[in-house]
Amino acid sequence: MNRLEQLRACMEELHLDGFYIAKEPNVRCISGFTGADSSLFITRRGKYMITDPRYTEQASLECPDYPTVDWRNEYGYSTGKAIAALARQDQVKAIGFEADYLTYEIWHSLQEELTAELVPTVNVIEELRAVKTPEEVQNLRISCDIASRAFERIVKDLRVGVTEKEIASRLIHYMVMEGADTKPYGGIVLFGARTSLLHGIPGARSLEYGDFVLMDYGCQYHGYLSDMTRTLVVGKADARQKEVYGLCRRMTEDTEAYIRPGVTGAECYEASLEAIRGTEYMPYHYSGIGHSVGLFVHEIPMLGPTWKNELAVNHVLTVEPGIYIPGWGGVRVEDQGLITESGYEILTPATHELLEL
Repeated sequence: MNRLEQLRACMEELHLDGFYIAKEPNVRCISGFTGADSSLFITRRGKYMITDPRYTEQASLECPDYPTVDWRNEYGYSTGKAIAALARQDQVKAIGFEADYLTYEIWHSLQEELTAELVPTVNVIEELRAVKTPEEVQNLRISCDIASRAFERIVKDLRVGVTEKEIASRLIHYMVMEGADTKPYGGIVLFGARTSLLHGIPGARSLEYGDFVLMDYGCQYHGYLSDMTRTLVVGKADARQKEVYGLCRRMTEDTEAYIRPGVTGAECYEASLEAIRGTEYMPYHYSGIGHSVGLFVHEIPMLGPTWKNELAVNHVLTVEPGIYIPGWGGVRVEDQGLITESGYEILTPATHELLEL
């Protein structure tokens, strides 16, 4: 059963005879379309690409079995009118929509034009995407391999005086040159005390001797994402840097050793804490220690204290516990891996050793 068939089976269970899809990863998952500013309307008997003249040729090439509907020229820039016409044509009575994504403007447009009921849903397609197909796993493997090869290149560029922005831009360049898609999704490169910022933005900070360097980054390959983090020191690590790094590495490796089908995200979180229980660093960890990755960088399921979901074969997840001490610095050692029958297969082979450059 392909993803469109799976979606229609879900629609049957939810008593929906239409589904409006606006999230780009979900549009791509169902139709194969890789462009932007487009949406899908799926009914029990029809499937339609809602787009505009910028993307009609691309849609005809990538998903030729989806009739294209020009919501701008044919329906006067009204998504509501376009969907209402299709709903009448296919006798749709109840339409599901992505409640965590749809803008008020589009929802209001739909409400004004539709006689069908609008039914909010959350994570319907995301749950279908959670278990990866063999083709998706292969794309994710390649994406992770590209990011790991870029790491081997970027460490040669780390020297006193370079800036965070410079290293971040070189990482993107290396990944594209290694075969990544040319559409980067951003990355984190931080030096020194700024490494305690969990999602800091690379800036003009110059690298100094003895600094931690934290690089959290990845790329796309055929739209599928990698996500890895490595922390290293330029110069010689001091005693506290070595201690914190060693504890963080243990947190990551303990979690990876624990992961297997049937355990929960909350249980994985508890396993990650063993290394720092009773230490001064317990208050400095972050509870979100992992997430699934696919066409979007933060997918479900996740690893953390509130996630009671069971992990399954062919989930692809990051493991990324960290220690973040404001004003001093932080360490994160993050892998991306595949859940197999026997455990967790790491897809990001870059070393866990503390590099001192």
